[in-house]
Amino acid sequence: MNRRNFLATIGGISFPSLLSAQYGKNAKAKNIIYVYLSGGISAQETWNPKPLVDPEFRGPFSAIPTKTDDLFFSENFQKLAKHTDKFSVIQSMTHGQAAHERGTEYMFTGYKPSAAIKYASIGSVISHELGVRNSLPPYVSVPNVQNEFSNSGFLSSQYNPFGLGSDPASPDFKVRDLTNGISDRKRNLLELVDSKFKQETGSDNVKAMDKFYDQAFDLMSSKESIEAFDLSKESDSIKEKYGKTQAGQRLLISRRLIEAGVRIVKVNYGSWDNHDNIKNSFDRQAPELDTALSSLFDDLKERGLLDETIVVVTSEFGRTPKINKTGGRDHYPKVFSTIIGGAGINNGSVIGSSGSLSMEVEELPILPEDLFATIFSLIGIDFKKPLWTTDLRPIEISKGNVVQELLS
Repeated sequence: MNRRNFLATIGGISFPSLLSAQYGKNAKAKNIIYVYLSGGISAQETWNPKPLVDPEFRGPFSAIPTKTDDLFFSENFQKLAKHTDKFSVIQSMTHGQAAHERGTEYMFTGYKPSAAIKYASIGSVISHELGVRNSLPPYVSVPNVQNEFSNSGFLSSQYNPFGLGSDPASPDFKVRDLTNGISDRKRNLLELVDSKFKQETGSDNVKAMDKFYDQAFDLMSSKESIEAFDLSKESDSIKEKYGKTQAGQRLLISRRLIEAGVRIVKVNYGSWDNHDNIKNSFDRQAPELDTALSSLFDDLKERGLLDETIVVVTSEFGRTPKINKTGGRDHYPKVFSTIIGGAGINNGSVIGSSGSLSMEVEELPILPEDLFATIFSLIGIDFKKPLWTTDLRPIEISKGNVVQELLS
C-alpha cells in the first residue's frame, strides 16, 4: 500500500479536490439527490399509468390526477401527486440493456457497459470536477455503496463515494469513520505507511502530501461532518413528516447532507424487480416512498433548497406493458419513466411520450447519456471535457446531448 492508495479508505476525498474546492461555472444547480429504485420499477404503477387500456395492460391500480395538467399518477402516489409543480416527469427514457447489472451501470455512468473500460459514476465525476465544499465529502452514498457501478471506474479510487455504513432508519444508526477511535486507528496506520514512504523517496512533495493527509483526516472528523451526519439534530416532527421508515430517513439525511455542503447524495431504496405479484410489492413499499418523496420536495421548497438542488428519481429500466401470468411485469428497457426536478428544470412538465400502451417511445426518446449531459450542464460541468484513463485514453464526461425541453 502506498500513501496515495491509502487515501481511498477515507472515501471520496482526493488531493486535487481538497486543493481546488471549486464551483461549476455558470451553474444553475449546486447539489444533486439521486434516488435509485433498484430492480426496475414499473412506470405503469408509479408516474405513467395507462388508465384507459384493458386490465391486462393497466394493472391492478387506478390512476389519479396530479397538480400538472394531463399528468396522471398511480393511486399509490397520492401525496406526491400534489407536488408535481416541483418536478417534471420524463415518460420517454429508453435504452437497450435488459439485464440488471448492465442497466444499472448505464444509469449510474451514462455510458453503455463495455468490457474494455469501467466508466466513472456520475457522483465520482462530480467529485473529480468540483471537489470538496464546506469540509464535507463531495459524494455520499446512502445507506451504503450499492455496487461497483457507484464507484470511480477509470478514475482514481479516491473519487469513490463515502458510504454511511449504516441505515439512517436503524435505532443504532452510526456513521462509519466519524469517531475518534476509528480516525486514530487510521492515522496510526498511515504513520506506518509514512515511515516506509519517506524512506523510499526524497521527493520535494513529501511536505505537501503530509499536509494533504492531515487535511483529509480533519475532513472526516470536522465539526461540519459530524453535524451533517447527525440525524438527532432533526426535530421529531420532521422525522415524522418524512416517515420513520427506510425511505423517509434516507431521504431526510440526504436533504441534511446537501444542505450542509455535500455535492451529490445517491440514495437507494426498495426492491422493485416485480416479476410476480406486483400488487403486493407496491402495497408494501409504495406508501413509505410516497410519503418520503413528497416530504422531500416540500421540505426542499420550504428551505429554499429546491432552487439550487436537482432531484432525480429513476431505476435501471421499466417493466413490460402487459401483466404476466404470475401477476407481475418483466424487464423492459425500451421505455420507462424518470422524475427530475428542482434547479434549472422546467418543473411541472411532462417530457416525451410512451404512447397508449407503453410499448415504445412515441415522442422525444431520452437516453441515459442525455439525462446526464443535462445534469452536468446544470451543475456547471463541461460534459464534453475529456478525462484521462491510466493508459492516457481520453474519455468525454458525457457523449449525450442536453435535453432542452427539460430546461426552465
